[in-house]
Amino acid sequence: MPVSCRRRALVSRENLIMALGYRPVDRDQQFLLPPDMREWLPESHLVWFVIETVDQLDTSGFHERSVLGGVGRAGFDPDMLLMLLVYGYASGVRSARQIERLCEVDVAFRVICAQDAPEHSTISRFRAAHEGAFVKLFTQVLVLAAQAGLGRFGTVAVDGFKAAANASIDANRDEAWLREQARRMVAEAAAIDAAEDAEFGDARGDELPPELADPRTRPARIRAALQELEERKRAAEQAGAEDAAAGKELMRRIAEGEKTGPGPSRRVDEVAMARLRLAKAEADQQAKIDADRACRAAAQARGQAQPIGRPPVPVEQYGPVLRAREMVRRATQRQQARTAVPEQQPAKPPLRVNVTDPQSRVMRTRKGWLQGYNVQVGVTGDQLIVATRVSQHTNDREEFIPMMAAVQEAAELFQAAGRDNAVVGLLLADAGYASDTNLAALGPDRLIALASGRHQHRAAVHEPTEGPPSTGATPREAMRHRLRTPEGAATYKRRGATVEPGIGNLKKIISGLSRRGLQAATAEVNLAAAAFNLLKIYRMTPAAG
Repeated sequence: MPVSCRRRALVSRENLIMALGYRPVDRDQQFLLPPDMREWLPESHLVWFVIETVDQLDTSGFHERSVLGGVGRAGFDPDMLLMLLVYGYASGVRSARQIERLCEVDVAFRVICAQDAPEHSTISRFRAAHEGAFVKLFTQVLVLAAQAGLGRFGTVAVDGFKAAANASIDANRDEAWLREQARRMVAEAAAIDAAEDAEFGDARGDELPPELADPRTRPARIRAALQELEERKRAAEQAGAEDAAAGKELMRRIAEGEKTGPGPSRRVDEVAMARLRLAKAEADQQAKIDADRACRAAAQARGQAQPIGRPPVPVEQYGPVLRAREMVRRATQRQQARTAVPEQQPAKPPLRVNVTDPQSRVMRTRKGWLQGYNVQVGVTGDQLIVATRVSQHTNDREEFIPMMAAVQEAAELFQAAGRDNAVVGLLLADAGYASDTNLAALGPDRLIALASGRHQHRAAVHEPTEGPPSTGATPREAMRHRLRTPEGAATYKRRGATVEPGIGNLKKIISGLSRRGLQAATAEVNLAAAAFNLLKIYRMTPAAG
């Protein structure tokens, strides 16, 4: 047998012998050298990036509530707790209890806390105590993104989504129920006080039940719900006054012949508005008739030929006048029907407020109704979140102007960081933001859809336009014209590809809110957006590859 064949046979025999056993599992093996946590994870791991980034940030806002010195156990480093939260949110972990568990079993979390795991209550209190600092954290991360070359402000898309609050939609109650509960609690507390006075006299006696003694439990939530209800009633009264003023302005514009846009208005009496439009149409046509008669009479007096063309039709036969009279007739019928059968009109539902999170709202989504908040984001062309906002508005129309201002502030922040090209070129928004106020507001150029994406595309294909809008067009008419041009339609198509992936990835971090209250929800969204942007910076660095 050749030498090479004998050698291969010996090797195969050795491998067969070794395969008869298993690799040793020796959990009693002693380390010859102390373990080094730097060797637990590769240098390109996200956890090292988070640690190094937080070390570079100004975290003084997270140290303001810490008290050093004195007796008692030393507290946890706020920078370390911040690293835990940032890395947890970046990894999709928001639960304080889950973070506590991972600090014992996950290598990355053990590295952050240096194997000294804080309790979940410590993490939760830290997150609740620094709501304003998390908003500043988002701003500091934007500065890092500017220095890293991220943030293309040429096109910025604005959109929002409904985030579920940490509250049940079944916990909404009206004012009568809330006041009855408050009255019952006061009476119950008074009865307990009277019974204790009769039993103990001036002695201290037993403590009150926890539900009456703890200000954070049910009585406090009932009071907060009543306060929120009063604020919403005042806001409704103010909105009614604003609608009345807007109605007077609308009637003035109709009387002066200005364009008021399509659709009826809920701010004024529709019969009065229809009669005003009829009077305006009749007056305009009568003015044309009088002018034509004067022109013909002057020509006859000078012995000249009569003007060419037929005279204007009588007012009673003029098309706009006939249509305006029909509008008056229909509006009058609708008003008479409402007056004749008032009991058939549905009663206005009473204001309701959630007793778990009074500042949250019932909001409609594509999948139904939820108790939550309206989360708004502004995303640049490279899908960097540069602006966030959490509101109680159930629709997006009220959010465009505040978000436009937030995007401009972010651009100024980038310019201060040395990015001279950080100028907002164009804002994109869907039909949920369409209103005359948003279309005409001062600020950067914008494209706001006036219909759904399918109808928008169909109008651009079957009714295309070219060039700039006509002189004197209303903001809505001008926007409709721009969206039907080839350039406008192609530019608006970039909206979905710009903002939808950003919202989808942000939802992976914060699908629902774990904190209660508008301010707490705002802080949590800013923390999630900061973690989102840190992931963008990390993935573009060479070490991350």
